[in-house]
Amino acid sequence: MSARATSEEAATKVFTALADPTRRLVLERLGRLESATATALARDLTVTRQAVLKHLTVLADAGLVESRRDGREVLFTVRPEHLRSTAAWLVARADAWQDRLDALRSAAESRAGRGR
Repeated sequence: MSARATSEEAATKVFTALADPTRRLVLERLGRLESATATALARDLTVTRQAVLKHLTVLADAGLVESRRDGREVLFTVRPEHLRSTAAWLVARADAWQDRLDALRSAAESRAGRGR
């Protein structure tokens, strides 16, 4: 698989994970903490611990969170590097579109100037 395909697959997983408002809220809450258990996160939300675990699984599959065992507890933490790489992907797409819009604006202004 090419690097581009891998990158696009990773971006798709991130966007799919972030498409759900509850997952975004879980990620936001987790981002404010160094780490947290699913039980602790569920206390602040209107969903069950099991639902939080399912959301954390999707976020982990997208590379946005990771887990580690600490005794009997499983602690989850945010992986900001995946958010940064997705943000960089978005910026690259936005820059490409801005370049196209600038070229279109320039062509329209040039054409309007010739029409006078």
